Amino acid sequence: MYNLPAALVYSSPSIYTRNAIDARTALTLIRDASEVLPILLENGHTTFAGRLAGAFRNINRDKIADQIVDTVKQADYDIREEDPFETKLNLNLSSRERSPYANRIRLMWQQMREIIIFSFPKAPGIPDDSQAYLKDVDDIYITDAYHSLSIERYRVTPELIERVSSGQWNSKAHEEDRKQRDAMAARGYYQAFLQVKETITAILKGANSGKQVDKDHSKWYRQLFDPSVTAGLLKAADLAGYRNHQVYIGNSKHVPLNVDAMRDAMPVLFELLEEEPEPSVRAVLGHFIFVFIHPYMDGNGRIGRFLMNAMLASGGYPWTVIPVERRTEYMQALEQASVGQDITSFATFLAYLVNERLKGKIVAKLPDAK
Repeated sequence: MYNLPAALVYSSPSIYTRNAIDARTALTLIRDASEVLPILLENGHTTFAGRLAGAFRNINRDKIADQIVDTVKQADYDIREEDPFETKLNLNLSSRERSPYANRIRLMWQQMREIIIFSFPKAPGIPDDSQAYLKDVDDIYITDAYHSLSIERYRVTPELIERVSSGQWNSKAHEEDRKQRDAMAARGYYQAFLQVKETITAILKGANSGKQVDKDHSKWYRQLFDPSVTAGLLKAADLAGYRNHQVYIGNSKHVPLNVDAMRDAMPVLFELLEEEPEPSVRAVLGHFIFVFIHPYMDGNGRIGRFLMNAMLASGGYPWTVIPVERRTEYMQALEQASVGQDITSFATFLAYLVNERLKGKIVAKLPDAK
C-alpha cells in the first residue's frame, strides 16, 4: 500500500483520464511540493515529475508545479512538464478544506453542469403572476405527495393524503392516526410542503434560492417528522439538525459521507447553489448532491425532491412530480451519478419530466385517474 504522495507519483496516465474527479481531489490534499519531491528525486523519476507538475498546474496549483520543475532541474535532471488530464480545470480549489469531499463536490459540480444545461429546456424565468404559479403548486399537491411518499415505500392513498391535509388530523382523538406510520408520514409531508411553499414564495419575490433554501431546509425537515414527535415516537432533539451517525442506503453501492465530511460538505452545497446562475443546474445538482451527502438519518429523498422543486421554481419551471412507476429508473440514474460520476441519465430523466410539464402533459397520475 502506498501513502498518498507515493500513490500520486506512481499513478498511471489513465488515472487522470478515467478518474479525473478522484485524481483532482487527491491532488488537492497535497499541501506542499516537499511531500512528493523526495520520492521523485530519490529515484530520478523525471517522467513522473513532469506528469505530476502538469497535473498540479491543471488544478491551478502553480506554486507546487513550479517547485517540482525548478527542484528537479536544479538536481540536474531533464524534466518535461505534461498535463495528464483531458480538460483544463476552470476552478480554484481550496487547499484549506478539512475534508476532501468539499473539493470533490466542487469538481463534480463543474464536470456535470454543462451536461445538465445541454439536456434541459430553457428556463421560463420568474413568472409575473406568482399567485397563479402557487395555485398550480397547490393543485398538484396530492399527486406529488402520493408519488413522493410511494417512492419511499409508504402505503398511502389520495384519500388519506387529502384527509390529513384538510384539517382532519388529530393524533389524540384518532388512535389510528397516532399509530399508523403511513398517516404520520402523509401528515408530515403536508406540513413540510407548506414550509416549502413559503420558501418558494420568497424565491418568487426575488430571494436568492440558494440562500433561502439554506435558511429554510431545516424547517422542512422538522415539519416532515413533527407528527412522530407529537405521537411520542421521536424526541424533539432528534430533529435538531444533521445526523450524528453513519447512514447507509439499501441496495446501493454508494456510501454516504461520514459525519465529519458531511458537516464540511453541506455548506459547500449551499454555496454552490447560491452562486450557480442556471436554475436547471441548481435543480438537478441540488437534488443529486443533497442525497449524495445524505445529511439526515431519514427523509433525504423527500427533502431532496422538495429542494429540486424549490430550485425549479427559481427558474420559473413548474413543480414536477417524479412518478412512482418510474422509481427504478430514478434510483438507477441516481446510482449512476453517485457511483459512476455520470449525471447524464439523471439529467435526461428530470429534463423529460420538466419538459412534459411545460407542455401541459400529465406524466404522474393518481391511481384512480383514467
